[in-house]
Amino acid sequence: MTDRPEKIDALVIGGGPAGLMAAEALIAGGRTVVLAEQKPSLARKFLMAGKSGLNLTKNEPLDQALRAYGPDTPLAPMLRGFGPDEVMAWAEDLGQPLFTGSSGRVFPEAMKASPLLRAWLARLRDDGLETRVRWRWIGWDEKTFALDTPEGPRAVQPDVTVLACGGASWSRLGSDGAWTRPLSDAGLSLAPFQPSNAGLVVRWSEHMRPHFGAALKNAVFSAGGHANRGEAVISSRGLEGGGLYPLTPQLRAGAALTIDLRPDLDEAEIARRLASPRGKLSLANHLRKTLALAPAERALLNEVLRPLPHDPALLAARLKSVPVPHEGPRPMDEGISTAGGIPFAELDEGLQLRSRPGVFAAGEMLDWEAPTGGYLLTACLATGLWAGRHAAQHRPAG
Repeated sequence: MTDRPEKIDALVIGGGPAGLMAAEALIAGGRTVVLAEQKPSLARKFLMAGKSGLNLTKNEPLDQALRAYGPDTPLAPMLRGFGPDEVMAWAEDLGQPLFTGSSGRVFPEAMKASPLLRAWLARLRDDGLETRVRWRWIGWDEKTFALDTPEGPRAVQPDVTVLACGGASWSRLGSDGAWTRPLSDAGLSLAPFQPSNAGLVVRWSEHMRPHFGAALKNAVFSAGGHANRGEAVISSRGLEGGGLYPLTPQLRAGAALTIDLRPDLDEAEIARRLASPRGKLSLANHLRKTLALAPAERALLNEVLRPLPHDPALLAARLKSVPVPHEGPRPMDEGISTAGGIPFAELDEGLQLRSRPGVFAAGEMLDWEAPTGGYLLTACLATGLWAGRHAAQHRPAG
């Protein structure tokens, strides 16, 4: 720490969606805000997520949205204050027209994150936000934060702080989890990071190589008593895709994975179709003809069930529950997000650290987990707003 730390009103550490929303709330609450970001530019993970179409939220009733975060989610108060409807209104207020896809997912018409981010940053800067890039938080004492900057070590002494440093995936974009060290040094008990919304490691035989890149579409994936309908892509490393991502907690814990390749047909109907005369057709061609199984689906059956049973009833049962041996999720840095971080027991109802009055936390730093589909971004915005509003109201004791 330097002898004379810079005194500032409000400090936000982290320039992703949660940090920017916290800064907006602090400014609206009358605070003068400095935002420190360790990367050369802001919201890099946000921009990367938007490259394939920025899924802002899901257009659904709030109670339905809350269920996606799990029973009794501690995020409920924040999401009631800033849920799907509020996210859509916020984006439109920034001049970004939206549309809702057939699945209920909401996207900007531009499909990119960059126009939204430019409009947001312009508004924040017009409102007085000061940003300092390449400023990395490295430590703290009771009131002073130490940061590594291009000009050398700096120390700042804010009246109030919001931490929004991200999770521990996509480290190249800034979410590296390095903030755990100063928090652990301060005595906080953190939940270990784990991959979330991650692909699954499957050791395929050479038989599957021609099918890398093919998708298992409109299937039901099941693990640990949970099921999700969607699709997953067969890759050289295993399976990846939205059909699997909601099952990451169960697969992480070692639950077996099964796939129902024809969820719209019951077992009896599949057996009836398979029992039809096949003449000189091979079993593979019979499956293609009677059930419209794609080449990748037939290859998967041969991969995990070889030799395939010829009895129609037995084969029908297998098609409704195809077992896929796996070795758990891909490494954490390859996941879309992470579980773990600051437990809610360490925070008060305003997301303030109980052990550090005046320091609040938001976004993926918190120990929560959400499926893809806009839920992750919605909760980051909601917790950033919640922490920023409560931080704006905080006044140091004495």
